[in-house]
Amino acid sequence: MAELRVRMIERLSAVGKADWDALANPAGQAYDPFLSWDFLEALESSGSAVEETGWAPRHLIAEAGDGTPIGALPLYVKSHSYGEYVFDHAWAEALERAGGRYYPKLVTAVPFTPATGRRLLAQDPSVKAGLINAARQARDGFQASSWHILFPDADELQALADARLLKRSDIQYIFESKGYRDYADFLDALSSRKRKALRKERASAQSTVKIEPLTGADITEEHWDVFWACYQDTGARKWGTPYLTREFFTLLHERMADKILMIMASRDGRYVAAALNMIGSDTLFGRYWGALEHHDSLHFELCYHQAIEYALAHGLTRVEAGAQGAHKLARGYRPQLVHSAHDIAHSGLREAINAYLERERPAVERERLSLEGETPYKRGD
Repeated sequence: MAELRVRMIERLSAVGKADWDALANPAGQAYDPFLSWDFLEALESSGSAVEETGWAPRHLIAEAGDGTPIGALPLYVKSHSYGEYVFDHAWAEALERAGGRYYPKLVTAVPFTPATGRRLLAQDPSVKAGLINAARQARDGFQASSWHILFPDADELQALADARLLKRSDIQYIFESKGYRDYADFLDALSSRKRKALRKERASAQSTVKIEPLTGADITEEHWDVFWACYQDTGARKWGTPYLTREFFTLLHERMADKILMIMASRDGRYVAAALNMIGSDTLFGRYWGALEHHDSLHFELCYHQAIEYALAHGLTRVEAGAQGAHKLARGYRPQLVHSAHDIAHSGLREAINAYLERERPAVERERLSLEGETPYKRGD
């Protein structure tokens, strides 16, 4: 192809929203809300994913000879491994015990978001190859130990493997519709015992609260204030310090209200729990949940049952409810493989990691097959 130039930008606002979105969510492909300029730039301008929090943006923009953007790669210089959902702490410890330095490292991902999607934002394979080469040059330029691509889609995973990056696999629990007309139709696909158990669980959760799915203009500042209190409580218990700032959610509402599903629960007119989802063209992405009061099975109701019910009612065929959580199996979410790719500069560490991953991948697949046997579906479904 014609001359390709790749430049690095230190903030997403340095590239036009229309130019980025044309690469991130091109016409004819499923819309991914997390790759949009609105979402990624909000992470930066809100102070959530910035150098001070260990996520220094260094995005790559590929341009044709006339300066037209024809490819992009989200890229961050990381000083830690938090907020990634792909765990490499043992790799860091191994290199540092051997006298090396693991941080900084480079990461291509959507910060704090374990959702599979496009990462090499280009149509032309040669542009994708140019972005891979540029990322490797950036790794060397920053004297980083490694470059990690988290949750790439299947097509990109193959391109990364062809470029000799190391493939890693993990399991997430994901709901996929088999043509279900609605939630009742989904229940009919389950074994009788499991179907009765879910109906009982939902009845228990709904007996003490009123549940409201909200999107767009129906979401008010009051809802966000309740959600923020819930998010802070959950974040403090799970991570110590919540990753996202209040300003991020303000920007998200201003820019992407029609792509947000907020499921609220109230008791006696007072909101007591909230679950935040993002809406793609065919997928509902569950992101954050929290509660100000304990109610039996409310977590399962707001995060899993309501998500499936909303998705089926609105023509969405898939629900990704986040990382981990084998309890999702009983609620109709099936174990699926997700992946990451890793480019390790240190030859000794690369060799050791490669040997480990060669053993880990078949073990993960065996676990997935075992977990599949625990789903509530009728045999053959």
